[in-house]
Amino acid sequence: MAREHRVVDHIVETLAATGVDHIFGVDGANIEDLYDAAHTCAGLTAVLAKHEFSAATMADGYSRSGAGLGVVAATSGGGCLNTVPGLGEALASRVPVLALIGQPPTGLDGRGAFQDTSGRNGALDGYALFSAVSLFCRRITVPDQIGPALADAVAAARTGGPAVLLLPKDVQQARFCGTTAHDGIPVRRADDPGVIVDALRRADGPVTIIAGEQLARDDARAELDRLRALLEASVATVPDAKDVASGPDVGVTGVMGHPGVVEALRRSALCLLVGTRLTVTARGGLDEALSAVPTYSVGSEAPYPPAVHVYTDDLRETLRALADTVGSRRREPMMLARNELRPPPHDGPGLRYRDAMAVLDAALADDVDIVVDAGNTGAAAIHHLPVRRDGRFLVALGMGGMGYSFGAGIGMALHRRRRTVVIAGDGAFLMHGMEIHTAVQYRLPITYVLFDNHAHAMCVTREQLFYGDRYSYNRFGPSRLGAGLAAMFPGLSAVDVDTVDDLTAVLAVALHGDGPAVVSVECSADEIPPFAPFLDQPKERSIDVIAGADDRRRHPHRERTTGEGHADHHGDDAVGVPARAGLR
Repeated sequence: MAREHRVVDHIVETLAATGVDHIFGVDGANIEDLYDAAHTCAGLTAVLAKHEFSAATMADGYSRSGAGLGVVAATSGGGCLNTVPGLGEALASRVPVLALIGQPPTGLDGRGAFQDTSGRNGALDGYALFSAVSLFCRRITVPDQIGPALADAVAAARTGGPAVLLLPKDVQQARFCGTTAHDGIPVRRADDPGVIVDALRRADGPVTIIAGEQLARDDARAELDRLRALLEASVATVPDAKDVASGPDVGVTGVMGHPGVVEALRRSALCLLVGTRLTVTARGGLDEALSAVPTYSVGSEAPYPPAVHVYTDDLRETLRALADTVGSRRREPMMLARNELRPPPHDGPGLRYRDAMAVLDAALADDVDIVVDAGNTGAAAIHHLPVRRDGRFLVALGMGGMGYSFGAGIGMALHRRRRTVVIAGDGAFLMHGMEIHTAVQYRLPITYVLFDNHAHAMCVTREQLFYGDRYSYNRFGPSRLGAGLAAMFPGLSAVDVDTVDDLTAVLAVALHGDGPAVVSVECSADEIPPFAPFLDQPKERSIDVIAGADDRRRHPHRERTTGEGHADHHGDDAVGVPARAGLR
């Protein structure tokens, strides 16, 4: 007998028809009907996570990987509350995510229902809560509302950010008789970029482009590369858009970035911001240099520093129009090497961050995708590890939530279907690392590289720098994450390493195969990472720059580093960037 067509059937079928092929979530009483509908929906797979925060980051990583719209589903009460930090990250980073949130039946609103979030009679107000972390939020109270509401939610999310539908259980189960009001595809809008064209034509000297996260969302990499080539421009990227520049670049901006960006701006006749607001993390140390150069911006939101801004929610089309109009103009290109910050030497146990990143750089193939977590480990990867030529590089700096990478790597791998490398610290692992079990369950090609320094190491550094190292709340007891995970999850390849040679040998195996693997790297909580605010502290520490190091390491079109020592990387080949050149 044919089953009645329910509201949840309409939801999953509509999403599948728009190109969504995965929904991420944790099952529960007030979302189980959606999972039931997904089971019979051709072309759509419902992935069961271990925690709703990770389910939200799976949807986020899936979206950032190029899939379009990420979808997260959660039940009522604590389940849906767990999605809030993940949705906050998507909002801050402007990532298209749709959240389907189950609620108790409408007949129990305000009547003491378990996990009531109706906002009635003293109950927690789910609408007010989720409105604060989304571009769009609507509570569905009758079945006929779902058609237009779903279309509006998808349209809102596609503009860049999360949308939320609050779905009481009785509404989910109700018969669907309506039709979709419209297809949910937002109308693209853009201002005339003529003011930027005129400025580029007048610029008497080099141009520096700072490329941002909207370029990744709009997949405008090819258009950026063409414009860069026409202008013979230098390109820098914000940390969470490290993979958008395919040509020669001067590095990453901000507090984890490269001092060469400051020097490029100082030598430029014009700076063009493309698809970025330049948050404090992304522009740390750049304010003085930006204030001294004419600055223009193109993107869906105006940047925080002063700039002439041109609006567009379609960077592919706008950059294409810029390139077609501005034409080629010969400029003498700046001869700049990308520079690195050099933290003070450290001789604690295990591997140094830079040495480990050099081993990874040598081992990773051209098409590997990389997902990086927060903290000292993240700072080291952002600063030292080059993007793969044919791969993606994800980092969540909107909210900077620890543990993001464990879910995001799963979303990335499910869409991209290639080897994904997750780089995270033990602090992030202890928060959300059990999602490794989800990777095991789905046999995903993910290699987890866990830096185990037995601490919230960035907080340890802050205790040392700002509180006189009188105490530490942030050091953990000893752990062997590789051995522990190997014992927990039979069949999972998981090992611990504490030397460069061991890491090299283990990666030769862990980066291949048809499922996940874990490499836990012993390191020290007392090593200072390449994070400029720490390096500027008035102690017996100084910032050195390692000029040209990345030119020798850049993969794949530049020679790789050997990872042997640091002394050969500084000296006469510096480009003249002062030791404290503004990355504060």
